[in-house]
Formats: sequence, structure tokens, C-alpha cells
Amino acid sequence: MSGGAPGGFPADFSALEAEMAAVAARVEDCLDQVLPQPQGPEAPLAEAMRYATLGGGKRLRPFLLLETGRLFGAPENWLVRAGAAVECVHCYSLVHDDLPCMDDDALRRGRPATHVAFGEAVAVLAGDALLTLAFDLLASEECHRDALVRVRLVSALSRAAGAGGMVGGQMIDMALEGTAPARAEVARLQTLKTGALLGFCTEAGALIGGAGGEAARALSAFARDLGLVYQIADDLLDAEGSAAEMGKAARKDAARGKPSLLMGRSPAEARAEARALGDAAARQLDLFGERAKLLKDLARYALDRRR
Repeated sequence: MSGGAPGGFPADFSALEAEMAAVAARVEDCLDQVLPQPQGPEAPLAEAMRYATLGGGKRLRPFLLLETGRLFGAPENWLVRAGAAVECVHCYSLVHDDLPCMDDDALRRGRPATHVAFGEAVAVLAGDALLTLAFDLLASEECHRDALVRVRLVSALSRAAGAGGMVGGQMIDMALEGTAPARAEVARLQTLKTGALLGFCTEAGALIGGAGGEAARALSAFARDLGLVYQIADDLLDAEGSAAEMGKAARKDAARGKPSLLMGRSPAEARAEARALGDAAARQLDLFGERAKLLKDLARYALDRRR
């Protein structure tokens, strides 16, 4: 995929996309191993968990976690395990977001949403089980040999996924639907709903790699800006994309009056803001030099993705 770059030259994201695919494959293998196999009367639950989690998505969050941990030489197997944990949380959130009582989406990743395929009750349980599996993965010695680090990982994910993070953002999203919120309100909503989990990924990579101080602060700022770029891209996709590209219904958010970072601005203005944010995010990583090249590319790639 090619997109805009500073100075108007086309950007080559081939190396980034290749590494994202490699990470996705490793995380997919890990998820396949840790997810329950269908058996006994609880088989529909296992089937729904696997349906919601396997065989789809770019695995952005695990990639962000792995690339962060690699900056500090963290063992790959620990990073993959933590990446699988964060992907469980992400997939649980998609299952619950798609429910009729939430966003009421019938499609996800180009196929029926989990509640359409398995029924609402099983979908709720599948989401619950994926969330709790994530903490089980982080608490395992296969994620880190130091119990204190594992506790810190579990605590960090609890904050990112809970009322002060992703779930809180979803509540604000629902509360602001059909209103005309100030831009600051929408930005806070998206910082919680989207940015908190991205922030966990850089925090977890740094924790597993034993990093802190200036490096951790730079990664936190990077994740904050990256989250806003991704949300602007999502809003643009909803406004301009097709269901075939997105794997779900398009233009639905605007029809429902959901808060958006596009409010009060044209698509061109939104793209310009996102590109500036992507460049700012990349600059946050200057202290890592060439080791952070793929993360810097990710900050600019985010806006040009098509799903």
C-alpha cells in the first residue's frame, strides 16, 4: 500500500506490512493454542470465542506491543504471549460493541458478527471469556518470569480496558450520541475508547523489556498521537469507505449521530490533521533512532489503511 508522505512523495510501507503479517501469523498461532477447543456442553462458547478471534484483522495492537518490546531486546515468546492477551481484549470489545444494545452491527471483518452467528447470549459469554482469558495469559510465567512484572501488566491492562479506559470511552460514546459535543469531549472519548488500549501496548512492551523513564514517556506520547490518527482514519472510512473495504456497514455512525473527529471539518482538513499527528507521533521516537523505523512508519501508515 502506498500513501502520502512528508513532502508529497509516495510512502513505501512494504517492509511494515510484511512485518505486520509475520507478527499476525505468530499471534494467530498463539491464540489458536490458548483458546479452548469445542467440547462438551460448553462447545458453543469455545466455537464463538474462536470465531471472534481467529482468522481476521491486522493484529495492530500485538504488532505495536512486539515492536515496542523489541526496542529493548525483550524475548519474543514473552511479547507474543502478551500480544495474544491484548488481542483477546480487542476482540472481546468488538463482540460486545456489535451487539444490538450497543452499536447494532451485523457484519464484522466481512462476515456475520458473532451475535448473528451464535446468538446474543453466547456472544456476551464469548466476550466475557475472552476478556478473562487475557488476564490469565498475562499472569502466566510464559509472559514473564518476574511475578512483579506480571502483576504490573495485569494492572496496566485493567486500567486500559476498564472504566477509566476503553469501557469508559464506550460509555461516553453512547452518552454523546445524537448531541453536538465539543471537540475536546470527542477527543477525550477517543483517547479512552481507542487510545487507552494502544497505550497499554507500548507500556507493556516497555515493561517486558525492562524500560522506563524517558523511553517510556516517549512511547506513551507516541501511542496517544497514534490513537487519534487511527480514530480519524476510522471516521474517514465510515464517511467515505465501502462495506467491502471495511468488512462492516459504512456510513452508519453518521446516520446515528455518533460523535466523530470529523465534526465541523472537511475530510481534507481531517486528513491534514491526521498527517500532522502521525508526523508528531513519529518524532516522539527520535531517541530510538533507526530501531524505531517500523513504528514511525506505522504512525504514517495508519491514515492510509482501508479497514
